[in-house]
Amino acid sequence: MYQLPTLSYDYGALGKYISSDIMQLHHSKHHQTYVDKLNSALDDAPSLKERPLESLLTDLDSLPENVQTAIRNHGGGHYNHSLFWQWMSPDGGGEPTGELANKLVAQYGDFQGFVNEFTAKSLAVFGSGWCWLMPDMSIVTTPNQDTPIMQGLDAPLLGLDVWEHAYYLDYKNKRDDYVQAWWNVVNWEFVASRMS
Repeated sequence: MYQLPTLSYDYGALGKYISSDIMQLHHSKHHQTYVDKLNSALDDAPSLKERPLESLLTDLDSLPENVQTAIRNHGGGHYNHSLFWQWMSPDGGGEPTGELANKLVAQYGDFQGFVNEFTAKSLAVFGSGWCWLMPDMSIVTTPNQDTPIMQGLDAPLLGLDVWEHAYYLDYKNKRDDYVQAWWNVVNWEFVASRMS
């Protein structure tokens, strides 16, 4: 059975950028619901319980029809959020260094060019979804709780949740303020560790 991952920092650790209230709601309520509904779906297809989540998400079309949508939505939500918490840190922000920094500069001219492009694509997501930095330094978006691995792409290096539940308590309808604040908590060390 899948479980809600424990955070490596307190709910209040991201301070003025992402409040304790929104972290608690997002982690203990929204993410917990994805976990609970994923487990419930797998109860209807017990043979799938032995497979890793990534295996289910990359092979959705082969799954029993009665659980495909639940695994896509709730399995995707669990996968995405389990990474999202690690992409943030109280010691985050600033700029990446080393190979990651060099690749971003090669692709976008400078770090700010990357930030501008990623921010623009995050703000352009219609409704709920995610924005991703991929291993080839491209930026892609997905709707709802879809994740790039569902599309046969590699696992993302970085992802930003742009569902309203990620920011509404703090920023109301101002997604742009949320995205701008989020750059102050990005855990570049974890992002770099995901490069192969």
